[in-house]
Amino acid sequence: MSVRGRDTLGGRAAIVGIGATEFSKDSGRSELKLAVEAVHTALDDAGLTPADVDGMVTFTMDTNPEITVAQAAGIGELSFFSRVHYGGGAACATVQQAALAVASGVAEVVVCYRAFNERSGRRFGSGVQRREPSAEGAALGWNLPFGLLTPASWVAMAAQRYLHAYGLTPDAFGHVAVLDRKYAATNPAAYFHGKPITLADHEASRWIVEPLRLLDCCQETDGGQAVVVTTPERARDLPHPPAVITAAAQGAGRAQEQMTSFYRDDLSGLPEMSVVARQLWRTSGLAPADIDVGILYDHFTPFVLMQLEEFGFCGPGEAADFVAEERLPMNTHGGQLGEAYLHGMNGIAEAVRQLRGTSVNQIPGASRALVTAGTGVPTSGLILGSDG
Repeated sequence: MSVRGRDTLGGRAAIVGIGATEFSKDSGRSELKLAVEAVHTALDDAGLTPADVDGMVTFTMDTNPEITVAQAAGIGELSFFSRVHYGGGAACATVQQAALAVASGVAEVVVCYRAFNERSGRRFGSGVQRREPSAEGAALGWNLPFGLLTPASWVAMAAQRYLHAYGLTPDAFGHVAVLDRKYAATNPAAYFHGKPITLADHEASRWIVEPLRLLDCCQETDGGQAVVVTTPERARDLPHPPAVITAAAQGAGRAQEQMTSFYRDDLSGLPEMSVVARQLWRTSGLAPADIDVGILYDHFTPFVLMQLEEFGFCGPGEAADFVAEERLPMNTHGGQLGEAYLHGMNGIAEAVRQLRGTSVNQIPGASRALVTAGTGVPTSGLILGSDG
């Protein structure tokens, strides 16, 4: 997709199956087993079998190679396999890759998956400990000596600038946390099921890195999630209404780094998400007012506010009030703050449920959903629509 023109991918592929393991803090099994369980569940949901699959997409960070998952899941020959880089920024791009393969005829049924033991095994929140030197990580060398060692510390820099630019206090971030936990409280699959919070709870939670409190930071999760993508023609013969991929986009901004883009002219926004937003609106022909539900990547609350502003749902510095007034149903599964941290893949599944009409927090008449991937890194996004 060109950043200057509309593409032709929209409407040529659809998500027809979703599946996940339970979300926990100690899965008690390997990441490969988690991946296979999620893939099988997604295929069952789609009314398909492993023999139908001819493509697979995952994240570069996933420890489960496509061919290994295929072998363990009983999948045969593959004509397409791909991995997308930049951590959580890859989530929606896995579906974009699958849609490109399906639309071009390279594959007919593609499974996108993500599985990890991110609580009991490797913990991304630990940051850069024991990382080998690389060209990719060179930018970190300008930040580590000053104590910026973890994702929370990297995000805190931008969050502090955002508050300063718009005359806000850290309480502004609490609205995101409260809304996510509101929906998680009524979602039996969520880790924080039955545990809503208040703004007072947010304000009382301990500092992690100012201006971020504990309740501004997503949880760490063991689990797996998979989605199945195929053609709209084949989707018509399957059990569930398809979630049509109306638009899909990736984006990286100028002076882009991974979580440490501190040398841009302005730190109070997310230029990479602006690239995604422009592409999605241009390709779909839609606008913010056309979206019924938003599933916004919420590893840290400040970046949810910035995303809303980059997509044009509200003006710069206005997102805290926008969220507080619940003008857009958002993260109805509880998000990564409330349901689970699966690098955004569980958010894609929630968007599909909303379009099917099967979410536990169903938005009446939802027919268009916006989904975003990880922020602070090169990222991606989707607009999904109900069939017809």
